[in-house]
Amino acid sequence: MKFILDHIFLVGIAVLSGGALLWPALTQRGKKATPLEVTQLINRGKATIVDVRDADAYAAGHLRDARNIPLKDLKGRTGELDKLKNKTAVVVCQKGTRAYGAAKVLEQAGFTDVVVLDGGIDAWQAQGLPTTK
Repeated sequence: MKFILDHIFLVGIAVLSGGALLWPALTQRGKKATPLEVTQLINRGKATIVDVRDADAYAAGHLRDARNIPLKDLKGRTGELDKLKNKTAVVVCQKGTRAYGAAKVLEQAGFTDVVVLDGGIDAWQAQGLPTTK
């Protein structure tokens, strides 16, 4: 106890840095799927891929049969996906971070099964999985 009182500044920094390390894990809510799990969903025909990157990034390479609806336009364009609500919606972005916001929008629009591609298109390509242009 004396050590903590004598070194309160160092203890405070340690607690703060530990909290900063845990913050990303605590704030990312929602389901995520690995590239392997997404591949299985696609092969079984149970997935709708929603790519929320901008048009230029989408044109550079995307998952086969992915629908490009940029994140900024997603709220206004969820009606385009109404026929696909019975499938699992897989949300894809570049690194897997912005997709959580898009997943929340889709859940609010009535999608019951929404997952995020863990690591985004970068993780997909790192696994050597195919993309189309």
